[in-house]
Amino acid sequence: MNQITRTSHIRGPIPQRGDGEGSVQVHMDQIARIETAKVFAVYGKGGIGKSTTSSNLSVAFAKLGKRVLQIGCDPKHDSTFTLTKRLIPTVIDALEAVQFHSEELRPEDFVVEGYAGVQCVEAGGPPAGTGCGGYVVGQTVKLLKEHHLLEDTDVVVFDVLGDVVCGGFAAPLLHADRGLIVAANDFDSIFAMNRIVAAIQAKAKNYGVRLGGVIANRSAATDQIERYNAATGMRLLGHFPDLDAIRRSRLKKATLFEMDQTPEVLAVQNEYLRIAGSLWAGVDPLESAPLKDREIFDLLGYD
Repeated sequence: MNQITRTSHIRGPIPQRGDGEGSVQVHMDQIARIETAKVFAVYGKGGIGKSTTSSNLSVAFAKLGKRVLQIGCDPKHDSTFTLTKRLIPTVIDALEAVQFHSEELRPEDFVVEGYAGVQCVEAGGPPAGTGCGGYVVGQTVKLLKEHHLLEDTDVVVFDVLGDVVCGGFAAPLLHADRGLIVAANDFDSIFAMNRIVAAIQAKAKNYGVRLGGVIANRSAATDQIERYNAATGMRLLGHFPDLDAIRRSRLKKATLFEMDQTPEVLAVQNEYLRIAGSLWAGVDPLESAPLKDREIFDLLGYD
């Protein structure tokens, strides 16, 4: 079988291979490659603030003059509501409305422009226990390409649901340049981060995705995250404390860039802009080694 190579703004040619004999992982559709944008997939423990992080990061990229597309990859389809002020129709909803004849869809059927010009898409998903989220992600990217919506895009941000538990949830990694992890300074978040590190490193063997680092969220301190980073080779990309303004922004259905310009809000905005600038400039890939579960138990905590 001939090997296919891919290039991007961040990495050089990457040989594309299968995920190994006996694999049950989701594979990338060859015609659904994202080749014209920098692509980031945001992961983390459920409820840790991935959507808040993704949406504000998307706005920060837009504020830097980039053309941004955010793709929510959760059946709850609430990734982009602070950008659009509503729950927008999902790709699955749109496809079902035309009996899955994608040629009958128009871009406005599944893409909504949000705050700062961020283009918003919610992939949606099958009902619980009835299908694979990886299929939905693949169909979403294919649909975007069929309508030439990726050609004028500089940055794509995938906001991925909860913990990685199957190949379907890892499907955005097949398209991403960098995998980013959101974690709090606590055991459960770091335990989930370790699983995600393992998932990204597994995909990195055969695809172009590489680890970018961790964004600390809802945490006054980062000592436990830094302890994990030192043991595994991970990197802290940014830090957001547990601020009431962040909680209130979700209740107001707004990004942090739309909140009153208090000193703490300005500090958060500047941190998002700094992270976006760093990611756009290019962060070196990490070769982090995940820990065994027991090793995390032994590593974390107070002396």
